Amino acid sequence: MRAAANVCQTPVPDLALVYSMDLRIIGLMSEHPLVGVVMGSKSDYDVLLPAIEILRTLEIPCEARVLSAHRTPDQLFEYVGTARARGLRVLIAGAGGAAHLAGVMAAKTLLPVLAVPIAATSLNGLDSLLSMVQMPKGIPVGTLAIGKPGAANAALFAAEILALTDEALYERLAAWRAARAQEVLESKLPD
Repeated sequence: MRAAANVCQTPVPDLALVYSMDLRIIGLMSEHPLVGVVMGSKSDYDVLLPAIEILRTLEIPCEARVLSAHRTPDQLFEYVGTARARGLRVLIAGAGGAAHLAGVMAAKTLLPVLAVPIAATSLNGLDSLLSMVQMPKGIPVGTLAIGKPGAANAALFAAEILALTDEALYERLAAWRAARAQEVLESKLPD
């Protein structure tokens, strides 16, 4: 297995560029990311952390950013509009409440967009789920479960998409899944 150098690490960004674009970067985690993890608010980071951890484990270069469909639409359009040219192949979007982030991203790109609803209101994520899953014909968004399980599955789904053309990643993903099966087989119940 190859070394995990430069996978989801945090190099120092060009701060002039960051501030001129008013992007709130949680961390450029790789110089050549394949997956972009976008969240509508910094408070969504803990929910999306399982996605980032799985991408790191599978040695998939990624980046994470805070961009809002409502508060920073121009910066979001710039990010999504340049995603493919910058080498991104899959986008993961997590948002709560009205949760328009994933749909707006999908409207601006042909890259796969995987949505993670986040429980941010008294509706416990149901509002976010319905906002993401009810996309109009022609603008697909792959919507996962609410919260951390959805974030983990979004990363795994992104890995499956990338593994279609990356045999080494396919093998890492197969080994990861086999390890999860082994954990179940080895689990012991209390007496």
